[in-house]
Amino acid sequence: MTTASPTSVDSPPIPLETDPVGGVLSGRYRALTLGIVSVVLLLAFEATAVNTAMPVAARQLDGLGLYAFAFSGYFTTTLFALVVSGQWCDRRGPLQPLFTGIAVFGAGLVVAGAAPGMWLFVAGRAIQGLGGGLVIVALYVVVGRAYPERLRPAVFAAFSAAWVLPSIVGPVVSGAVTQHLGWRWVFLAVPVLILLPLAVMGPALRRSERDHPVLKGADFDRRRTVLAAMAALGAGLLQYAGRRLDLIGLLPAVAGAALLLPAVLGLLPAGTLRAGRGLPTVILLRGVAAGAFFAAEAFIPLMMVTQRGLSPTLAGLTLTSGGLSWALGSWLQGRPGAERYREAMIRGGFVLTAVAIAGAALVLVPAVPAWVAAVAWAVGGIGMGLTVASVSVLMMKLSAPEDAGANSASLQMSDALGNVLLVGLAGVLFSALGGGSVAAPHEGAEGTGSAGAFAVIFLTMTGVALLGALVSGRVRKA
Repeated sequence: MTTASPTSVDSPPIPLETDPVGGVLSGRYRALTLGIVSVVLLLAFEATAVNTAMPVAARQLDGLGLYAFAFSGYFTTTLFALVVSGQWCDRRGPLQPLFTGIAVFGAGLVVAGAAPGMWLFVAGRAIQGLGGGLVIVALYVVVGRAYPERLRPAVFAAFSAAWVLPSIVGPVVSGAVTQHLGWRWVFLAVPVLILLPLAVMGPALRRSERDHPVLKGADFDRRRTVLAAMAALGAGLLQYAGRRLDLIGLLPAVAGAALLLPAVLGLLPAGTLRAGRGLPTVILLRGVAAGAFFAAEAFIPLMMVTQRGLSPTLAGLTLTSGGLSWALGSWLQGRPGAERYREAMIRGGFVLTAVAIAGAALVLVPAVPAWVAAVAWAVGGIGMGLTVASVSVLMMKLSAPEDAGANSASLQMSDALGNVLLVGLAGVLFSALGGGSVAAPHEGAEGTGSAGAFAVIFLTMTGVALLGALVSGRVRKA
């Protein structure tokens, strides 16, 4: 869910007076629009497909103890790639980071799909994160450079719409492939699909580069790049220490904290970690919302497979309702007259998210029907749509024009950090409470004891979401 602001580009957008009549699918923009939306579509499909295939992959690789790190590893490297891609785009334009990111993402898919063990699988997911971070920033920079201002909202709306179809068909396709061909093909087939959008988008993107060359190559901000590397390495060390849970693990834990804390302080606006009034709290809440929701979401398919005996397809479909209702929540917060209720929508969104996470945990009770999780996640999707979109709107409102790009980047950084830390925390809790030995109910009685691991994760993330609701009143300036 990370993005980057198109305002970080040095080159000016196309002047309105030279823009031909037409929309994003007019002759001038059609190939470029279809190409970049296709890339987003593939990224979205891969994200939804992974949620479905992951429980089977982790169990077959005997790596349930590393289950969460397959998710947090992706976000950890994305954290670094976001900073590198933004500066690369400013210096050279978006063409190089975009195509490099797509190639790296595809390589990560191949590594994960061919992995003989769980550690190499996690490494493949980390490589995917590098590529994904490069790609998403470059795509947004392309929009800022290639489209006039009046067409950008339509392109961004298409980006959001591109997540709806994968939310519906992704679990079905991924579940069918996992059950009949094997989970590896969920990863190995996607690199082939990348070739089509590249062929469609490539010529149009090169024309855009020729028409709007980078006017001024900005130097890399070495300090910011080093801070991003420190944050990624520190987060990785903390996750490794959480995996060990012994005295030896104290050394990487201390080193990780020593790297991560100053990096976060340098990358985010002053006052973010202490929820300073106004913009710092807005930036903080983005990470809190994303981390709590996605940390819980990562474990729902595994819970449905191991605790309720559902197939991978049905377990993945549990999350479909959240993807659809997220779009509904985003639409509701953008209705006329909603602006006066912005703070209330943020608080209400956090409350709905907390209710959804707690509701999903009810499925751990055998007497509760499995479909309750899907209903709960529909509630959570509405909450996230209200919260995330409202936080983004409020960030722009509180930002001076010259600071909009930097603050947008901080918002995405908070998103990535929230995912890294809270998904990593969920993984530590899962391993510490015996989740690594979980088995499906029909495979052995030893799996039943792991219900407590899931319950603690959901309870923790419910508390984080409620904390977000409590802090949301600080979005108002003093």
